[in-house]
Amino acid sequence: MTLKKTVRLIVNGTSYQRDVEPRMLLSDFLRHELSLTGTHVGCEHGVCGACTILLDGAPVRSCLTFAIQVEGKEVRTVESLATNELIEERKNSMGNVEEARPITDTLSVLQASFWEHQGLQCGFCTPGVLMTMEALLTENCDPTREQVRDALSGHICRCTGYHDIVDSVMTAAKVKRSLANTGVSNQDLLRRAFLAE
Repeated sequence: MTLKKTVRLIVNGTSYQRDVEPRMLLSDFLRHELSLTGTHVGCEHGVCGACTILLDGAPVRSCLTFAIQVEGKEVRTVESLATNELIEERKNSMGNVEEARPITDTLSVLQASFWEHQGLQCGFCTPGVLMTMEALLTENCDPTREQVRDALSGHICRCTGYHDIVDSVMTAAKVKRSLANTGVSNQDLLRRAFLAE
């Protein structure tokens, strides 16, 4: 019988404290303890990148990290990219299809760019790719295509949609730069950017 250990951490801005077995992986903790199923588990060996999350802002494979290793740290999952307020508004408005909010009202700049440029196909690798690209764009909002490809190199897309992923990230970078230089809201800028293309 394994004695459980207490882990305290912040996930997507919310503080949690749970008693977990020392061998519990962070990917399992997120999916089973917190019901954050956006983090996908593919290879369970840290090769495919599907389970990538941000740990104190850096991309980390959650399938190679024990939950107790993140004591006192901050974790961001793909669920953190969209604004909860906007997601709730969209859920509440879905009763009447004519009143459903546009997709750009619920997605982050990066997610909307993936939607616009078909940067996702089956979607299995997408959460991990999004988190790695979020870290890249936070560090450098004007990356070259080569820098995007380099950051993407730790991910396996079974659909081989790499070109569309790079296009998506380049568009997101452009929109984020424009957003930084204007007082326009995220959603208004997204609408303008995607209607103009």
